[in-house]
Parts: sequence; structure tokens; C-alpha cells
Amino acid sequence: MIVPYISQNAAAVADHYDELDPVYRLVWGDHVHHGLWTTGRETPAEAVEVLVDTVGDRLDLRPGDACVDIGCGYGSTARRLAATRGVRVTGFTLSAEQAAYASGQTAPGVDIQVRDWLANGLPDASVNAAWAIESSEHMVDKPEFFAEAHRVLLPGGRLVICAWLAGTGAGGWKVRHLLEPICREGRLPSMGTREEYEAMAREAGFAVDGYEDVSRRVERTWMICAGRLLKLLLVDRQTRRLALRARNRVFVLSIPRLILAYRTGAMRYGIFTLSKAGEKGAPTGADQPPERRT
Repeated sequence: MIVPYISQNAAAVADHYDELDPVYRLVWGDHVHHGLWTTGRETPAEAVEVLVDTVGDRLDLRPGDACVDIGCGYGSTARRLAATRGVRVTGFTLSAEQAAYASGQTAPGVDIQVRDWLANGLPDASVNAAWAIESSEHMVDKPEFFAEAHRVLLPGGRLVICAWLAGTGAGGWKVRHLLEPICREGRLPSMGTREEYEAMAREAGFAVDGYEDVSRRVERTWMICAGRLLKLLLVDRQTRRLALRARNRVFVLSIPRLILAYRTGAMRYGIFTLSKAGEKGAPTGADQPPERRT
């Protein structure tokens, strides 16, 4: 597990996304995650939706399923899967700014909450499916991230994780100059390998049904982001101010590191499909969203 030399916590993650909110939406778009290119001809907007649809397919979503989007960002993934699969989604984000933006993009069957996943308050065995697209990296306690997902899923429920991963066996300069700074600059408390993720999943009680390394199909995301950011720095005063003065301005340095990390194999991008033992069922009160504990 790669751990930054300056520890990161949930408050630091929230501050990062709150402060950089305007830049994230302009550089990343409303989905705030990588695109997945299958034909190579997709536009960036199409590629991010390909990733969302891939997650939906691997979850085997059915109309009426109660779902959880762990680290939902602006809620775009939740809204797309609610609209295209007929599911109900509760999304969790640490960022008040992201939730505020999501509140202006309301959609039937989608509820966005500002809450830490590690204290999510959902009842045991209350949801059919859960996903975490590039949010597990921000979890301070990764074993607890898996344990909570296992706890809230019904028997037979699935969890799909899209994750930034450290390359197996990466060491030396790749850690010192790429992976550790990426963690520190991106407010990642740690970055695990495929093997570490699978071990934590099994320890929590999950079966590992599938894994796919899609690094080559997502890595162009960062060249697109670099181009967008460069253009903004030239024409947008607010972006220049944040790049020069923001507490979290150091994240700008991570973009070239991420490009190099993918190209050298120091970093990988993986999609895990996990399941909880048992028959797939429906939660009690299937016409209602998951209840919150107080």
C-alpha cells in the first residue's frame, strides 16, 4: 500500500473538492472520473458514459433495485443509471459543493447526501447494488470501506469498484516521484494494488467475480484534462487564481505525474466486480429509498 508522507483524512478530501469545485467541473466535467474508450472514436463525453454503462452492466441492475453510489461526486453517474436502468440511488459525497451542484440537477429516484461512507447510517442488508468509481482511493480505512459495503448489501448483491491502483511491484523512483506525490497531491490516504484490494474484499466476505485492467483504455483522459487546464489557465482568471493561490493548488502538479505513471506502468486502472454470497433479492419496502439511521 502506498501511503503519502503527509497523512490525509476525510476533512482534507472534502476541502480539496470544495475549493477546486469550479475547476473540476470545467476540466473533468460533471462525472469527475475517467472516460473508457472502447472503439477509440468516442468523444470524451461519450467515453465517461461508457464507463458508467460498463459499471451498470457488471452490477446486473434491475428496475426497482435500491443502489448506493459511494463517493457520488455531482451525482451524474447516479442520475444516468437511475434514468437508464430504472433503479433508485442514494449517493454519498464528502463535498458540500458537489452536493449543492447536484441539488440543482435533481432526478427521480436519486438522493444525494453529504456524508462519510464510513459512517453512512444505512441499515444492514438494505440495498441490491453498490458502486465506487474512483472514490475508494479517498477512504482513510479501506478495509472498513469494504466491510460497510458488505454490511449494507443484500445477499447476492454486487459491488463494482473502479480504482486507481499502484502497479504490482512498483518501487524506487516510481513510488518516490510518482505514486507518493500523486497520493499527497490528490488527497489519497493510500493507494493499493490489485492484490491488496482483492485481499481486503475477501476479508470482508466478498467473492471476487471479476477484474479487468483497463489502463490503456482510460489513460487518454489525462491528456484531455491537461489540454483543458492549459486553455483555462490562459483565458480564465478564476482558474489562474486557484492555480496560484488555492490551498489545494498542488494538485495541478499531479496531472503530468499521472500521465507518466500510466505510461510507465507505475499506476493501473482496474474494475473489480464483487458479490455477497446468497440469492439476489429485494429490500424490505422496495418502493422506498434506503432508510437512514440517526
